[in-house]
Amino acid sequence: MKMSVGDRVEPFTLPYEAGQTIDLADHLGRERIVLLFFPFAFTSVCTAEFCRIRDDWSAFDALDAVVLGISVDSPFVTSRFRAAENIPFPILSDFNRTVTGEWGVLYDDFHGFHGVAKRAAFVIGTDGKVAYTWVTEDAGVEPDYAELLNAVENAC
Repeated sequence: MKMSVGDRVEPFTLPYEAGQTIDLADHLGRERIVLLFFPFAFTSVCTAEFCRIRDDWSAFDALDAVVLGISVDSPFVTSRFRAAENIPFPILSDFNRTVTGEWGVLYDDFHGFHGVAKRAAFVIGTDGKVAYTWVTEDAGVEPDYAELLNAVENAC
């Protein structure tokens, strides 16, 4: 199933460090949420994307947006990636591919790997519905950051 604008979001819980989880229900319906799905930690485009968000963090922070990265990497890898790049928001591990599958952002075949997350961005409004979607088949393409910030600002 692919998530579309207007779809109601079901909460999920994913680990962001070994033994620690984030429950989307803690934020859903209260805050604007940005979900950033990405293929693999420590790759050039993924690093560029997350460092760009880090460098523009004050814009997201000013909008009181909750930003969560999501990858199929293990929580050990996502935690290490976050620390190495000084990322100011949690990066969740969907190692079992439940959320990436439910949101329709899994490659069937990514250069010989199966079940890798596509690069995608979703904004969820305070009404608990998807307000913005961006999904690319080309993992080398980053989201339009101005468009993403605009979507966060305009999400209800």
